Amino acid sequence: MDFRSSDTITGPRTEDVLPTTATAAVKVVIVGGFGVGKTTMVGSVSEIRPLTTEETMTQAGVGVDDNAGVESKTATTVAMDFGRISLSEELILYLFGTPGQERFWFLWNGLFEGALGAVVLIDTRRLETSFDVIGRLEERGVPFVVAVNTFPDAPHHPVESLRRALDLPDEVPMIDCDARLRASSRDVLMTLMRYLHSLAVPLV
Repeated sequence: MDFRSSDTITGPRTEDVLPTTATAAVKVVIVGGFGVGKTTMVGSVSEIRPLTTEETMTQAGVGVDDNAGVESKTATTVAMDFGRISLSEELILYLFGTPGQERFWFLWNGLFEGALGAVVLIDTRRLETSFDVIGRLEERGVPFVVAVNTFPDAPHHPVESLRRALDLPDEVPMIDCDARLRASSRDVLMTLMRYLHSLAVPLV
């Protein structure tokens, strides 16, 4: 191969290189219905430039995709989102955001492989989009926490009411969040890690 003096071989950006102090890595999936903020959460919290597979929505999805309540949305994830965050000098989380439209759910099986836990992101304006999502996680035995994304025009419901509506066990953590904010999204991930730790530590 003929390399000319003007040819440049570049590697990953400095900020994308895995810290040398990292000793453990955990895979986490962020799931939820269409338009609940999964891509936003991955993008807001990732310390590396996130990988997204958003494509412009076209007429092909009319009558196929349920976009009730998010009619203004013009792009959708068709494969996955990917990001990374260091929770400590040693612990790294790899984040995989799933596509929300049901016609892409066949991709979830691969994304769930090796996942230690999940964040279920919900929108109180469209709770019904969360039922099948939670059911699929329960079927696969994937531990999860529920994060209520606080959209500006979304109604606020007491935690007890939301738990009843979602048929959620008392031990599953539920937390409010703003997926646009890094600190808020990080709090959600920390809640998931604490929950996973509690499941791993046997009760005395």
